[in-house]
Amino acid sequence: MEQCSWPSNSEMMQAYHEKEWCRPTRDDRYIFELLNLEGAQAGLSWSIVLAKRDAYQAAFKNFDIAYCEGLSDSDLESIKENYNVIKHFAKLQSVRSNAQAALKVQEEFGSLAEFLWSFTEGEPVINQWEDSTQMPAESPLSVQISKELKKRGFKFVGPVTTYSFLQAIGIVDDHVKTCDFHTSNRQGSR
Repeated sequence: MEQCSWPSNSEMMQAYHEKEWCRPTRDDRYIFELLNLEGAQAGLSWSIVLAKRDAYQAAFKNFDIAYCEGLSDSDLESIKENYNVIKHFAKLQSVRSNAQAALKVQEEFGSLAEFLWSFTEGEPVINQWEDSTQMPAESPLSVQISKELKKRGFKFVGPVTTYSFLQAIGIVDDHVKTCDFHTSNRQGSR
């Protein structure tokens, strides 16, 4: 069967494609991590961010939301100087503002996952692309969620970034339909 072409020959990208991408999750810590990594990726390639993922996890205490919420500008400056993260200061500050927004969402909805999955009534959007050129950069769903996230104080969550984020956490399955990792082809799929 034809696989998704975007991971190409990169072992790191292939591992992400096979083990994480488009796999539904309701783990708030993991969702928060991917929200921030996708925001860090804005304007860059995903492979750059994945290569820095371990440094991000170390710098932000594995994306502990409460820890990230309390970071000061000097803490963020220290992270910028001492960790192999993307040095864009506004992107680093967005981890803090996203943590603050995430805590409010958790308080209101019980979890970040509950809030995000409510847009699809708890079910993933499973696309049936013939090849990856059919995959959009954004969708009406990503536009809607992006607006809602921005309204709630999240940063670096434009419609394109939000679409990638929805793929990352499995709300959207954009594996080509012949890929072994498409929902309908995985062992024990729904």
